[in-house]
Amino acid sequence: MVQWTTGQVAKKRSISVRTLRFYDQIGLLRPGRKDDHGRRYYSEDDLFRLEKIMMLKQLALPLEDIAHLLDALSYREILIAHHNHLQDQLSALQKQIDHTVSLIHMVDLEDDLPWEKVSGFIAHGKSTPKKWVDYFEKEEQELLRRTLPKLENNDTVTQQYISLLRRIDWCISQGIQPQSEEGQIIAQELLALSKVTFGGDQELESKFWEVRKRPAADTGLLPISEEVLAFVEESIRFAEQH
Repeated sequence: MVQWTTGQVAKKRSISVRTLRFYDQIGLLRPGRKDDHGRRYYSEDDLFRLEKIMMLKQLALPLEDIAHLLDALSYREILIAHHNHLQDQLSALQKQIDHTVSLIHMVDLEDDLPWEKVSGFIAHGKSTPKKWVDYFEKEEQELLRRTLPKLENNDTVTQQYISLLRRIDWCISQGIQPQSEEGQIIAQELLALSKVTFGGDQELESKFWEVRKRPAADTGLLPISEEVLAFVEESIRFAEQH
């Protein structure tokens, strides 16, 4: 039967020899055998027990509780608990990634981004879940989730919307009207993107734009100012009339 010394186990599992000795002292993990010189030898069963201990430690359980659970829970049950813990960590990490990408896009949209706007977005994002999907039916939600540009997305469609929004901001700053040649080019590009986004469903598109007028902090969608929204609506209205 294969056995491992304290040093070998410590090296394999990146755990200190001192910790293994401590586990032995408190009866949490006793080696299967000790020789006449007090040298510890761990069996495969001992190593499985160590795996259970290490996974339960990641659940932030004190050693006293771990001692009670080791024999009560099977290795599979502890693996499932560990898996659920990792899923929670993954979810939390993904939220941080989404939030960071959101802030990057906010910086892309506004060169001079005020701290108050960023701090408000952060505070709202921590306390309030996104609610825009509540305004749509289940089938509509699935379509919109796949296609709509959201702050945390980094796909081509989202980048195209950001580019158009920056061009509209520039037009507004330069006094260029929605009915101008540049305004109409933007309108045509917006209409093409909308066709991709909504699949030609005008009723869904109209319903969405009503939700779109709500604050970005409530919807989780790309933030658009009232001036930009007005430019979009007027440029598209003019393009459709002509």
